Amino acid sequence: MAAKGDKGGGDLARGMDLLWGTADRPSRGPKPSMSVERITGTAIEIADAEGLAAVSMQRIAAAFGFTTMSLYRYVPSKAELVALMIDTAIGDRPDLESVPGGWRDRLADWARQCLRLFVRHRWLIEATGGHRIMGPNELGWLDAALAVLADAGFPPVEQHDAFLLLNGHVRSVAQNMTGADRLRVDEWSAALGERLRRHGDRYPALVAAMRGGGYSQPAAEPLEFGLRCLLDGLEKLLAEAPGTPPGR
Repeated sequence: MAAKGDKGGGDLARGMDLLWGTADRPSRGPKPSMSVERITGTAIEIADAEGLAAVSMQRIAAAFGFTTMSLYRYVPSKAELVALMIDTAIGDRPDLESVPGGWRDRLADWARQCLRLFVRHRWLIEATGGHRIMGPNELGWLDAALAVLADAGFPPVEQHDAFLLLNGHVRSVAQNMTGADRLRVDEWSAALGERLRRHGDRYPALVAAMRGGGYSQPAAEPLEFGLRCLLDGLEKLLAEAPGTPPGR
């Protein structure tokens, strides 16, 4: 994947080296108590507690009692730090081979695990948007999903498109769940309800859906409903593919 912005090839190479653990470690400078791993862990703790905007090179350096320039010997910039945070927070690829059932069950498990990550680390939605460097753990998650789709019998082009659908659905649900700090759900419902009481005749389908309970379902339901629709569609596509073995 391309890095965000206009970074040169040298910066991109250094960022990749950091993510893949092939970068040279500083031989001079601050005390050994500072390391890429500790810097990344501290940044994740700050982001989990206060959001991605609260993470800065100055703040992390201060947490270790060092100067900001000392930190740059380990991590060249915040962009590289965020890339490290993403890959560390995501962790090892999911073990989908141990999930009982077929390809549908394994993809659904992938989606549920991914959603749990987004909820646990709310800043991941913001951090993983756009073109950027991807690390070994993130690529492992992608590889795990593609392996399931390949085993199911989807050709490579459809594997990629199916993954984008799956990933997009998870991100959409996660964004709705983790964006509550911008406007609390109860405040949103009250504000919308007030407008609909005054102007409900202009939006009859919306009013009917709300009165029927369409906006009061548990938070996990949007993921499961969308998963079922998505997997049903993929299963139908697979069944209609030329040369698909009966019962596949």
